[in-house]
Amino acid sequence: MSTAAAPVRQLDERTVSELREAAEQILAESDTSTPSPPLLRRVEQAAAAFGDALRHHCRPVDTADGLFVLRGIDVDDDALGPTPDDWATAGESGARYDVQLLLLAAVMGNPLAWKGQQDGRFVHNIVPSAGHESEQTGASSTVLLSPHTEDAFHPGRAHLLMLCCLRNHDAVATTAASIRRTRLADEDIAVLTRPVAPILPDDAYTAAQSYTAQAPPAVPALFATDAGLTLRFDPAYTPLDPADAAYRAAYARLTAELARVSVAVRLAPGEVLVVDNDLVVHGRVPFQARYDGSDRWLKRALVRVPGRRSRPLAEAGEHGYGQAALEAHTS
Repeated sequence: MSTAAAPVRQLDERTVSELREAAEQILAESDTSTPSPPLLRRVEQAAAAFGDALRHHCRPVDTADGLFVLRGIDVDDDALGPTPDDWATAGESGARYDVQLLLLAAVMGNPLAWKGQQDGRFVHNIVPSAGHESEQTGASSTVLLSPHTEDAFHPGRAHLLMLCCLRNHDAVATTAASIRRTRLADEDIAVLTRPVAPILPDDAYTAAQSYTAQAPPAVPALFATDAGLTLRFDPAYTPLDPADAAYRAAYARLTAELARVSVAVRLAPGEVLVVDNDLVVHGRVPFQARYDGSDRWLKRALVRVPGRRSRPLAEAGEHGYGQAALEAHTS
């Protein structure tokens, strides 16, 4: 794994103030910080009024790295309060950062939520949770969170993943690997663009895991576009039982290549990692949680980019294991 620095887009003080003041005004005008239709409308309106500087920083991912870090949001660790014990008890902790992240997401596209994940919240709290240490979810800690496409099981998954760091005293690294940095043989690409194995819902989607109305669809791991390869990858939830030896071998070589080009991004408070979910798989290194209010704390937002064409048309026919998406776009 490389420690090469991720591309950085530095927010200037004026832009940071513009973002913070917009979030504070929205919260002052709202009955709750939980994204409701009225709050989401205010977010959309405020995002539409931002100046060119912020829009330039929020432009699409424009390198083969498939990611960038927005740097400069002000985070006061003392004023933040303790890291929540888990997402369900987080409540309105860090509410201003929820709204700031939503504002950035609304500049980049349409914020996305899932009815079946974290009670339909548009901003997720990613914190280590006791009893979940060894799961393949954001609540884990002691295991390597395997590199994966966010919500790979679903055809309506986000185009962009945003991770905003509020606290990371231990410099826990997020891992990221771009398919555009790999070197794969043409023969392996040909094999992996065939729909052979399904991708099952992860442990964050309890209802989806019990979905039995239709059989799991086989999906390709890779897809060739005019701009280059994209991927749909989640080895922890991909049963390879239906695959032949050639597919298994090609899948193993893809896994190895992604590991070879993986970079470690150690987010600091106030940094937002933006990942192109069609190009990059992400994960997290193991760490030891203390559960004393000082553990790593990220905010997560998902974004769909209107009009984007980066996925096979065949995905439109998938059932998505019964999971319904919510989009914040209201106009």
